[in-house]
Amino acid sequence: MRKIDFYILYFFLVSFAGWLWEVGLYLVTEQAFINRGAFYGPYLPIYGVGGVLLWIVLQRFYHRKTVTFLLAMVLCSVLEYFTGAFLEWKWGMRWWDYRGQFMNLNGHICLICSVGFGLGGTLLNCYLMPFYMRLYHKVSSKWRKILCGVLSVIFIVDLVWCLVSPNTGENITTMKNDVSLAIHNPFDK
Repeated sequence: MRKIDFYILYFFLVSFAGWLWEVGLYLVTEQAFINRGAFYGPYLPIYGVGGVLLWIVLQRFYHRKTVTFLLAMVLCSVLEYFTGAFLEWKWGMRWWDYRGQFMNLNGHICLICSVGFGLGGTLLNCYLMPFYMRLYHKVSSKWRKILCGVLSVIFIVDLVWCLVSPNTGENITTMKNDVSLAIHNPFDK
């Protein structure tokens, strides 16, 4: 059984990688820096939760890439759907909107993103996890604990702040009843 710091650090690593992915995607498609997500820090927890969940559930399929792809596609799509529905219910806003995409479900998920989740989950579990494991074991237990503590405190402060006043910066969210949709979907051209 893995130590808790293994999962905490992996959560932060994948959350940061997800933030980089989305910010980079919007830099390329919209030529603008957009701090994606409800948090203010450089992380998207939905990616971290998804990454940890995928590793816990799918590690036994490490050498079966097709199974990993299909299960990652389903698990991440379920996580994306319920996270999007919760955010809309809680704050009346959408941090993403796929209503214009092929095979979308209430605008919270769509086929192209689900395929992307499958590919991303396969990349994480089958190719990047061995690199992370080597890196994890190179850092002493003491430093891993310190890093977990510092990152967790920063994250908790950001979480509390986000619960009071979520990041609703320009081009991120839209009010549920707003006729002029403020979201820019990089896949919608």
